[in-house]
This record gives sequence, structure tokens and C-alpha cells, in this order.
Amino acid sequence: MSKAVSALDGATFEGFAKVAETGLRGMITVRGDLASKEMAAAVKATTGAAVPAQRKVVTGDKGAVAWMSPDELLVVVDYDQAEAAVAQMNEALKGSHALVANVSDARAVFRLTGDGNRDVLAKLAPVDFAHEAFGADDIRRSRIAQVPAAVWGNADGSFEVICFRSVAQYVFDVLKVSAEVGGEVNHLG
Repeated sequence: MSKAVSALDGATFEGFAKVAETGLRGMITVRGDLASKEMAAAVKATTGAAVPAQRKVVTGDKGAVAWMSPDELLVVVDYDQAEAAVAQMNEALKGSHALVANVSDARAVFRLTGDGNRDVLAKLAPVDFAHEAFGADDIRRSRIAQVPAAVWGNADGSFEVICFRSVAQYVFDVLKVSAEVGGEVNHLG
């Protein structure tokens, strides 16, 4: 069996903000009735978190769960726990109309840190990244330049960008260009 590797092997770039691929992460797409007691129990058992409100991320003691659409969640766990989490959720949702799929190897994640990280994102996505509009535990599905992506805010002021693994190099490159010294906007910092 081959060894799992992240899309860009931990690539980083330091400009007026830092862009870093975060490495392997367990990610599970869950579709179904988000208001059902079965979904609430499955999410709680798997992550220790509640089903999040619209456009929110909730963190528990075993993982995090992000609202992706009215019938979709993204469950985030340690990479080596993803298959067990899928099995656990499938068992908990047995008899419910639901889909649980491990998408860990189909995604890449980047972390943006530094005072200018909001400006980096604002150059690339049609989202309001002002402090009062986008805070910790907020998530948006949108695009980064020309490709689909999701962005979520962390309590430490950093942001996570999730994209398809197939476009990871492109996303890294556009984030890098947007964060180059000399390209500061100093609008949202």
C-alpha cells in the first residue's frame, strides 16, 4: 500500500501574509436531513460537536463539523480516523435517507495567517471578509479566483481554504501571488 501524501507536500509561502498547505486531513461529506435527531446524534458521536447553524463551523473534542448547504455538512477529523468515522456515521444514520462519503484524498487545505490574510482572500473571492462580516467559526462556499473553494475563519484570526486536490497547485499559486509583498491593500487588515 502506498503512503498517503498531501497535494503539495506542505508547501509554504511567506509574503505580507503566510500561505501554508496544512497536510492530510480527514474530511467526510455528509448529506441528509440536518434537523433530524439521527443526524444530530451521528454528528455528536463522531465529532463531539452539534450540527452547526447556517454558514458556521462547530468544533468538538473529536473533530469539527461545517455547514455546507441546507442538506450537507463537512465533518473534519484526523486523517487516520476518517474511515472509522465514516463507518460510525453510516451505522448511526442507518435507516435514514443519508449519504456519508470520505473525501479526504480529494481535497487540499491551506491556512492563511498574518495581518493581511483578509486582504489576500478579498482579492480572490467574492465574499465580504471585513471583521464584522466574517469572523471565527464562519464558513462560506465560494470560489478562489476561477475554482470552487470553501473558506472558514479560526479563533486565532487565521483562515482555512479548502479546495479540490486537483486544483491545489493553482489555488496555492493564486494565494501566493495575492500575498506577495508590494501587493498589500491594507483595507481589511
